[in-house]
Amino acid sequence: MSTAQLAAVSYLARYAGRTHTLYAFQLREWFAWCERNGLDALTGIQRAHVELYIRQLGDRGLMDSSVVTMMHAIRGYFRFAHIDGLIAADPAVYARLPKIHRDETRTQGLDRLELIRFLQVAQTITVHHGALAYLLGINALRASEAAAVRIEDYADTLRGHRVLHLVGKGNKPVTMPVTVPVLRALEACRGTRTNGPLVLRPVSGKPVDRRDVYRMVARIAKNAGIPRHISPHSLRHAAITNALDAGVPLRDAPILARHADPRTTEHYDRARGNLDRHGVHFLTAYVAGV
Repeated sequence: MSTAQLAAVSYLARYAGRTHTLYAFQLREWFAWCERNGLDALTGIQRAHVELYIRQLGDRGLMDSSVVTMMHAIRGYFRFAHIDGLIAADPAVYARLPKIHRDETRTQGLDRLELIRFLQVAQTITVHHGALAYLLGINALRASEAAAVRIEDYADTLRGHRVLHLVGKGNKPVTMPVTVPVLRALEACRGTRTNGPLVLRPVSGKPVDRRDVYRMVARIAKNAGIPRHISPHSLRHAAITNALDAGVPLRDAPILARHADPRTTEHYDRARGNLDRHGVHFLTAYVAGV
């Protein structure tokens, strides 16, 4: 095993699941590009090489955001190789990446009335659709998290609150309260069962997976008469933005969203409020008498 391969294996050992799969793919792309250009993937690499690689990612037709994503593993790979003393300097640390403007979002969330209708309609399809809708639209769970919820996960009470325990993104344990409407939906879905996966496929009775969650959300949206594409992330987006509309402070909203960086939650706030709370409204009112 070469030094470059050892560094890659050591770096990837930090991750698991889909993150490991994604980062392994990104490093394979980097190694393949270096091989085509007669370069060692680690030693002798200069900042110019990294920027040439970034340029060719753009030339392949990738969007700027995709280019930045493709560089996540490569930047981490060189950073830890430098920390481990395998290279004298990190050639990627100052490599220029495309600028991503994050004040806008393409995610189609739901406003308050649409979210209410989505939750109501979900319960008329099956109890499994109802429970899923509340987990996504109120507790802001990701698709894989909602699919993994087990009956035992919400059996505990903590300081007077019924709570849901789950393992979130990055294998982080999370405890969140289960409000009465959510609990009713979960209990209806549970029925007489006392353990095992909560949300099941309505026909086969087998546990849902991430793909089932996408299909169930699409069915609910269609039945609710929502005329645009709605994904599980749309429901997470709706939960966060409607919580902000309801007055949840920005210091508390990241707890609901489980964002490690509060600036990520601020992005949801800006994306929602950039028209409703735009300064031009206040300025127009201020000078309306002119």
